[in-house]
Amino acid sequence: MKKKTFTLALFLCAFAIFIVAHADLSGKWAGKLIAADGTKYPLLYNLSLVGDSIIGTVKSPHGEFPIEDGKLDIAGFHFKLTVNGLDIPHSGKFYGDSVGMDISLTGSGVRTTLVSAALI
Repeated sequence: MKKKTFTLALFLCAFAIFIVAHADLSGKWAGKLIAADGTKYPLLYNLSLVGDSIIGTVKSPHGEFPIEDGKLDIAGFHFKLTVNGLDIPHSGKFYGDSVGMDISLTGSGVRTTLVSAALI
């Protein structure tokens, strides 16, 4: 029984590593952040994968900001931006043709969907 459990666990780990290795977030992703007052802010994420690290920039009407502490793992990915001294955590999941993104802004969360900028 232990051998079957170990084999299954090993298989699941190998499968998870395969999925993470083939998640291709690299490229330009566009979306909109909709504020509580209804204001829409266009966002452009320029992402690159280096191993399990995410690097790149995010462009908004407030400027272009480097991605910091970007990591890709089994649960998805996460990184932060620093805008005017304020850390803005991001987390999300890659779905092949889109990216679901959660952004934490001063204690409240905002969800947005990004699509390939090549499609816009």
